[in-house]
Amino acid sequence: MKKFFEVDWHSIFSPTESLPEIFIRGTIMFLIMFTLLRIFRRQSGSVGIADLLVIVVIADAAQNGMAGDSKSVTEAALLIITIFLWDYFFNWLGFNIKFFEKILTPTALPVIKAGKLIRKNMKSEMITYDEIMSHLRLKGIKNIDEVKIAYLEPDGQFSFIKNEDDNEKAVENK
Repeated sequence: MKKFFEVDWHSIFSPTESLPEIFIRGTIMFLIMFTLLRIFRRQSGSVGIADLLVIVVIADAAQNGMAGDSKSVTEAALLIITIFLWDYFFNWLGFNIKFFEKILTPTALPVIKAGKLIRKNMKSEMITYDEIMSHLRLKGIKNIDEVKIAYLEPDGQFSFIKNEDDNEKAVENK
């Protein structure tokens, strides 16, 4: 009979799967998830319930593909380290090599120009009129006509340049 505090240290740290196989599985699953999220992700300023649900489901589905039948802490740690290293490597590539920066980092997307909505760009990111109006109100802007240009930034935030900004600079320069 096992005592309550008795621990089988061998089963905790002894891998049941091949460590190179875990690394390869982690790499493949990371690249698949990264590619899918890069292509299909929505660059919204907030994460909604549906977005969170998708991330949780992807994580759960990917777990089996990544880990197989792994049960040891060593295997789980290697898998986490593999995913972390790939993420770091992609960030490093995007920061140090311009070609990869263009591939890995989306550009700012204009959604308003001269007080007019750019519906084509809104549609590509599935941004509704109400979402834009909400972000405008959060920035203290009452009407779209006040906006010279607005962008959906790569981090999912909205940036707004108001028409009156040019007038204020002209007054300051006098």
